[in-house]
Amino acid sequence: MTTRDEAAREAAALSEQLHRHAHLYYVLDEPELPDAEYDRMFQRLQVLETEFPELRTPDSPTQRVGGAVLDSLAKVRHRVPMLSIRTETDITPTGASAFDARVRRELGLAEDAPQIAYVCELKFDGLAMSLRYEHGVLVQAATRGDGEVGEDVTQNIRTIREIPLKLKGAAPPVVEVRGEVYMKRADFDALNERQREKIAAGQKNEKVFVNPRNAAAGAVRQHDPAIAAARPLSFFAYGLGEVSPASEGGPELATQFDWLQQFHAWGFPVATQTARATGAIELIAFHEAIGRQRDALPYDIDGVVYKVDSLELQRQLGFVSREPRWAVAHKYPAQEQLTQVVGIEIQVGRTGKLTPVAKLAPVFVGGVTVTNATLHNEDEARRKDVRIGDTVIVRRAGDVIPEVVGVAPDSLAKPDDQRGAVFTMPHTCPVCDSEAVREEGEVDYRCTGGLFCAAQRKEAILHFAARRAVDVDGLGDKLVEQLVDANLIRTLPDLYKLGFVTLAGLDRMAEKSAKNLVDSLEASKKTTLPRFLFGLGIRHVGESTAKDLAKHFGKLDAIMDATEEQLLEVNDVGPVVAQSLRTFFDQLHNREVVEQLRACGLTWEEHEPEARAPKPLAGLTFVITGTLPTLSRDDAKDKLEAAGAKVAGSVSKKTHYLVAGEEAGSKLDKARDIGVPVIDEARMLEILANGVAPAPET
Repeated sequence: MTTRDEAAREAAALSEQLHRHAHLYYVLDEPELPDAEYDRMFQRLQVLETEFPELRTPDSPTQRVGGAVLDSLAKVRHRVPMLSIRTETDITPTGASAFDARVRRELGLAEDAPQIAYVCELKFDGLAMSLRYEHGVLVQAATRGDGEVGEDVTQNIRTIREIPLKLKGAAPPVVEVRGEVYMKRADFDALNERQREKIAAGQKNEKVFVNPRNAAAGAVRQHDPAIAAARPLSFFAYGLGEVSPASEGGPELATQFDWLQQFHAWGFPVATQTARATGAIELIAFHEAIGRQRDALPYDIDGVVYKVDSLELQRQLGFVSREPRWAVAHKYPAQEQLTQVVGIEIQVGRTGKLTPVAKLAPVFVGGVTVTNATLHNEDEARRKDVRIGDTVIVRRAGDVIPEVVGVAPDSLAKPDDQRGAVFTMPHTCPVCDSEAVREEGEVDYRCTGGLFCAAQRKEAILHFAARRAVDVDGLGDKLVEQLVDANLIRTLPDLYKLGFVTLAGLDRMAEKSAKNLVDSLEASKKTTLPRFLFGLGIRHVGESTAKDLAKHFGKLDAIMDATEEQLLEVNDVGPVVAQSLRTFFDQLHNREVVEQLRACGLTWEEHEPEARAPKPLAGLTFVITGTLPTLSRDDAKDKLEAAGAKVAGSVSKKTHYLVAGEEAGSKLDKARDIGVPVIDEARMLEILANGVAPAPET
């Protein structure tokens, strides 16, 4: 009989060997053992851990699969925020030059200064992940979430064999390795083939996945780790979160490339295409080289990423608008394919917008199989002359909704009597049969059914319950669709009339889920005025406008009763927003919804309207460009907005002043071309001090 000490030694040896061979197989693609031998060792370790449960450690190879089914995904606050990277808008190779020029400008480098060293990486189309290791052992995995708070998906991440449960070699007390969970195209195709077989065999609740990214993301966020384990997920490491300082045992590394090498040494896969580059010319060469390889890669990418290699230079460059100045994502041109239009349908959006959508013969474009593409509106559909039966060019760029770019020449060359009918927008809503109208100056038709339109009801409820509105956790698309289709919800207040018995009786609704939703609905009754106002889904009223309205008026009744002239006094509220607010609150059924929601117990703090001293620069528009001598652009913007001015991002004929600092670029040229007065920081401060703007000078 095996003693505990003998079992401990054997388990430790097996664990080390299994980790080594898993790394050889999954990361290096250099297996040394037959599958049968690996399985034998794995099963022997399982036997030992069953006999001596105390030997089953969190980093054991046996802990990759299985684990308890999660009732919910816990929230994880990132100790170092997972910030997004700025996307270069110029998708041509010169976009790389633009990034290099910005970096040099921010660092204050002269033209003859040495070139900057960069690391070039692939921009994977997957799910960003942060992996926290303590003393070399994986203790937590979290999604990006909103950058500040993500979801704990540790149990599911343990199933990905390319992610080490224990780091190889020496490890610091704490390190967070960040990267991308993705699915290879071949694995995705095989997964979908298995899904089709299940569907054909009559298995319920099975589906074919749309694209590798969604399949990967869905697997990571499953509550049951066994489901995640059944999905063929992969991982690449590319970034760093929290790490112990060198004084506490952390690595002393000076460059991004050094960290990538360290990740590889710890046992993580790092994309082999990753390379160092010096200056703009080598960045361009990398962008072009990967562009040629893109279709041959075994996984989807939508661009490349450039990062300043030196960590010291990264610190000097810092961040702007929560994006690093030292990194940029450089995407490739949109991918296009030909396919046939098999129909044109009308979709009704949350605000009642009617959008024509081309139903397509399935086509693989931009990394996904596309069957629908927007035609935007009647004018666009007619301009492109898209008809049923036409062969069309479909474009999909990144996560943008696929669109019909135009009709193929062969279809356009056919006589009219051999093509389908010219598209015409219907004058009634296809969902509720209410009148569809096109407002003056608008390109879109809109359903007038409001909350009486089932299509709008579903979207309106989802919007109202969203995290940034009143925040009803657990109220997702499928549940809302079920509630509306069953006629349990006709308008927003009906949400708060739902009881436990009703919810528990719904298909696929467990008692615990029903109780959680009832609790969440009760908790959502205590909200804020901006959240409630935003949640009503008033056209043109976003989060920022809702906050401005709440701050200006203090009370909902004051907003509801305000005239257009009074609404126009609010910061950033123009005629369109003011008219939209008045149109919404002039509808009796909308006021009734508000009153019923109040009667259901929704409350928020209110205050007296703020004192509205006249602002000296109200009505004036400024644009800021270049580097100012003493103020950052944000500081200058804050000062101008506090005085009532609007600060725009681009120069136009409506611009009253351009504030120009050193190295001002194209905005300065445009201002001079169209006669916009150009002033410096000192003149701007003079205008602010005087309280009124002097007559513009050219």
